Amino acid sequence: MIKAVIFDLDDTLISEKEYIESGYRHISKILSERFSKDERTLYQLLLELLNDSSKNVFNRLLDRLEIVYTKENILELVEEYRNHNPDISFFDDVLPCLEQLKNKKIKTGIITDGYANAQRQKLKAVKADNYFEEIIVTDELGREYWKPHPKSFEIIKENLNVEFNEILYVGDNPKKDFYISNIYPISTARIDRGNSIYTDALYYKNIQELYRITSLVDLQCSAIQNGLGE
Repeated sequence: MIKAVIFDLDDTLISEKEYIESGYRHISKILSERFSKDERTLYQLLLELLNDSSKNVFNRLLDRLEIVYTKENILELVEEYRNHNPDISFFDDVLPCLEQLKNKKIKTGIITDGYANAQRQKLKAVKADNYFEEIIVTDELGREYWKPHPKSFEIIKENLNVEFNEILYVGDNPKKDFYISNIYPISTARIDRGNSIYTDALYYKNIQELYRITSLVDLQCSAIQNGLGE
């Protein structure tokens, strides 16, 4: 019986695209004030550069604008991006799903990779502490403990007082989210919301999810439902 459902954050509970757009609006405002450039034009240019490649977007923007910069200038923009207060929200199916899990007395939590300050800003923006009983940002444990390392799962098991075989983990990234089932008897579900950057990604050591879903509403359906609650 599943007694705890643990979620990944990015592209599982919130849209990474929405977060990026929020960050780019913040950077556009800063650069607009600093260099007397049109804010909206800067924002659109950032999106265009991202569409071409996700690498060194800020460098390429300043190159395009013919603005001389140093490594420290880029690092400053990166920190501004990671520390900004993002204008984001949960996907529409998140809160209804959490309410149903709560009604079934299912415990909930989050395990998320990513730079700690950025992830905490995301969690704060959606008031995640109000909805989840346990939240682990793996970067706060150390970069070596990012998924697929099992440490965060071991911690959440103890903190929620459940057994490994009573946990369902919901994520989207084949490169790291589902390998835990090869270490501990944790059930896994892959959510594919469409247009995911991981749609064609290879599975880490070919370990695949137990369930495939396209919405968190599906957590209340079919085989998954049979293992939830009393």
